[in-house]
Amino acid sequence: MKMKTLTAVSILLSTLGAASAQSTPDAIQLGDVTFSATLRTRAYAWDWFRPAGNFQNAYGYSGDLLRLNFAEKRGAFDFDAEIAVPFLLDMPNRATAPPPQGALGLGANYYSANGNHQYSAMAFPKQLYARYHFGSGETSSIQAGRMEFNDGTEIAPKDATLAALKRDRISQRLIGTFGFSDVGRSFDGLHYAWTVPGADFTFLAVTPTRGVFQTDGWGWNRVSLGYAAFTKEWGSARHAADTRFFVIDYDDFRPVLKTDNRPLAIRKADTANIQIQTWGGHSIHAFTTGAGTIDALGWFAFQTGRWGTQTQLAYAYAAETGFQPAILPRLKPWLRGGYDVGSGDGNPNDSKHETFFQILPTPRIYARFPFFNMMNTKDAFGTLIVRPHPKVTIQSQFDSLRLSSVNDLWYSGGGVFQPWTFGYVGRSTSGAGSLANVYDTGVDYRLNRHTTLTAYFGYAQGLAAMRRIYPADKDGRFGYLEALFRM
Repeated sequence: MKMKTLTAVSILLSTLGAASAQSTPDAIQLGDVTFSATLRTRAYAWDWFRPAGNFQNAYGYSGDLLRLNFAEKRGAFDFDAEIAVPFLLDMPNRATAPPPQGALGLGANYYSANGNHQYSAMAFPKQLYARYHFGSGETSSIQAGRMEFNDGTEIAPKDATLAALKRDRISQRLIGTFGFSDVGRSFDGLHYAWTVPGADFTFLAVTPTRGVFQTDGWGWNRVSLGYAAFTKEWGSARHAADTRFFVIDYDDFRPVLKTDNRPLAIRKADTANIQIQTWGGHSIHAFTTGAGTIDALGWFAFQTGRWGTQTQLAYAYAAETGFQPAILPRLKPWLRGGYDVGSGDGNPNDSKHETFFQILPTPRIYARFPFFNMMNTKDAFGTLIVRPHPKVTIQSQFDSLRLSSVNDLWYSGGGVFQPWTFGYVGRSTSGAGSLANVYDTGVDYRLNRHTTLTAYFGYAQGLAAMRRIYPADKDGRFGYLEALFRM
């Protein structure tokens, strides 16, 4: 690890932390315009699964994102212009190995996505849109321009348990801003919403922008995305519920090499579009009992269409439950567990592509140690969340990861982010199905309403698949320190 990066970031955190502990002003009014800003700075430490050879699997770097927002409302119209300034410091320059080892952590992705530069920065429009509200009581709105969007967030439930489940276990499974990255993703296009108390219909027609790992977020990609969803909030005094049904149409026009389990020569010859339709839904429930709150979550998706010259036929689902016991009120414990599955392709030589395609998610929400996603995986997990203080949240989690099909690949990534890169990578495990056991803990400390500090560490105990790909060290480690400042 290069200590100069961590030292510089530590100084920055100390300086900004001292400043934020003082009185920080609220959003600033500039006439009719409301100005606000956020600065997020992170110091990363990677110790990726180690391949044979002289490669840089252990390293540190910093990723920082400044966002400046100007918002205005005039009658039925509101406008928003936001400038993002990501800056990356000291990216590793020897962290990519030959296949199947590939990129040794996300630092390698940032380095390669920015022209093999160790230092990179850019200013670009993160959001730039106008929105018009209409209908009785302004129940409808239409938004045009560059915007952010996360699927599953159409209604913010009144129940606190449902709100947390939507934010942490429903939102961004298939469409998201990839906000964990140091650049993020936006969408150019149209967004229509009809919202009344307890119900919402949303329609989206957009193309994703560049970004995520590439600091130049000005352009867009030759990918079209259509999304429609109906969400209903319902229940009773002791039973709160939220249910959604959705359909997504995804069309990738780019003649780039697809990532799948077919032989390389066949994939190179297949330049046909990816045209996938995804149908699915979710239903989340919170039951209030004398012993505490019980929650249940179900989410599913089914895919048809075309994967180039192949027929797409895939599925994914999540079944989860949790309990917040009334005991130990000072800790406010929340125990959760579940099983998340994304289908894999068992035969690379037939005419069907059966690997679930995760479209444009924010994968790190569901893969806290971000080396996997929902494609060709089975994830059995258990989580303990405690809140010993109103300002402190501690979450520890265990994930048991297996491949759905040993004839398919181990996939990672979160979708298209630049025109010439597919957006997902896959590694052959040579028939091994056991991926890893992951143990991690994260701590969030809300210093005040302007400052949040986060620390995270994850350890992945590599199993048979990792042992075959990374013979020098099948285990991986990942951690970061983060400070988020709001004005």
